[in-house]
Amino acid sequence: MRRMVAETRLDPADLILPAFVREGVTEPVPISAMPGVVQHTRDTLRKAAVEALEAGVSGIMLFGVPEEAKKDGLGTAGTDPDGILQVAIRDVRAEVGDELVIMSDLCLDEYTDHGHCGVLTDDGRVDNDATLERYAEMAQVQADAGVHVVGPSGMMDGQVGVIRDALDTIGKEDVSILAYTAKYSSAFYGPFREAVGSSLKGDRKTYQQDPANLRESMRELALDLEEGADMVMVKPAGPYLDVLAKVAEAVDVPVAAYQISGEYAMVEAAAEKGWIDRDKAVLETLTGIRRAGAQMILTYWATEAARKLRSARQ
Repeated sequence: MRRMVAETRLDPADLILPAFVREGVTEPVPISAMPGVVQHTRDTLRKAAVEALEAGVSGIMLFGVPEEAKKDGLGTAGTDPDGILQVAIRDVRAEVGDELVIMSDLCLDEYTDHGHCGVLTDDGRVDNDATLERYAEMAQVQADAGVHVVGPSGMMDGQVGVIRDALDTIGKEDVSILAYTAKYSSAFYGPFREAVGSSLKGDRKTYQQDPANLRESMRELALDLEEGADMVMVKPAGPYLDVLAKVAEAVDVPVAAYQISGEYAMVEAAAEKGWIDRDKAVLETLTGIRRAGAQMILTYWATEAARKLRSARQ
């Protein structure tokens, strides 16, 4: 009876798997703060993509982790056609073709020696316009590598419009933009810093959004849509379900939410202590995000949750 009258249904196709691929490693590298998640080799990433596809997951979001020696002030490894992320995009595309939506993180933070999402001025501030030039180039090399969707996560003003123009200029009109419309300056990103080998000192409060604000996100939403965003996202998911619901009510484009590293780590840590039922907690958190209005959920549990959902229906 409960199943028959359920108002919200979670489906494997709602899920997107974020995955990290690290340059120069021969074995997957475990991420200590995210039990069960690794920095992949190129080979294990291909395997993870196939497993996600077979489980019914709709997409995979790729993050590149370059060798430390290749980081510099401009993040040039992020726009190198042979950089780790571009190579990984080609690998996954060769493995799964168009059967799995291949998404890519479009940001400089993994590739800069200062760990910020953009180019810095001489006095250490992020230079918005100089960063946009780098994002345009990054979008083009990712599109050339075969990505289906780019996800600009740096929160620079005007980034969606600049990226759309850059893609259209090289004839990549079919590459979609998933806008990080509401990306908050959150305490829950901690484990992610380890996952991408971040060099960040300080914080990103000057260009990420204040957790206290909602109207700010709605302004960003209007700007992203005007600039040509094909999809929009709220990040993190769990602490911002009210923002997610507001965004979902306001738009007629697909809405995504990112269940981030800290959200994942808290459930895993509590389950390890025996304080909660892990499997039930995973599906409950994902259902709550879906109920709030997300049509797509980026979650590190994507493949596992998809398998459980399919098994429950058989």
